[in-house]
Amino acid sequence: LPFGEEVVKLVNQHHEAHGGVSRYNKIPLYLDWAGEPANPIQIQEFCHRFSNLVQQAVIDSPWVPGVHKYLKSNHARQDFILITATPQEEIEQILHTLELTCCFREVHGAPKTKSNVVKDALKRLHYFPDQALVIGDSETDFDAAKQNNVAFLLRRTTLNQKLQNEFQGPSFDNLNF
Repeated sequence: LPFGEEVVKLVNQHHEAHGGVSRYNKIPLYLDWAGEPANPIQIQEFCHRFSNLVQQAVIDSPWVPGVHKYLKSNHARQDFILITATPQEEIEQILHTLELTCCFREVHGAPKTKSNVVKDALKRLHYFPDQALVIGDSETDFDAAKQNNVAFLLRRTTLNQKLQNEFQGPSFDNLNF
């Protein structure tokens, strides 16, 4: 391990605890922890390497049970807006590969912030906050809902135990009903 086991452990803990935060925000911090220069070229190189590692893994990962069917069955009746910390170009490629582009009215990736996207979408699409729902599994998803007075539905995972303990609203493991 080029940066040492302690740095790897710290990075893994931080990454898991801060799901939903863009790699563009995380990588400069991780480079600092490793004692490496966090210049734009170095940051871009690590972001590119990270992208190469995760994009196919995301495409190959198992679905949350029920979500694929729900998206395919309801996209004509509901406005689904995807907001993610994944870079814009990368999420568009993932959706294209999975043949899901048609399911989303809009797709917003990094560097946009989730809270700003929710705010802008409500205004642009003429929705009141009580007409929208943010579904997510991270603190940034919850914060985006809270900052815009939009209801939140938590997807429980093994990586968001802290949020599960703090959040008092509705939650789910899968959409099989």
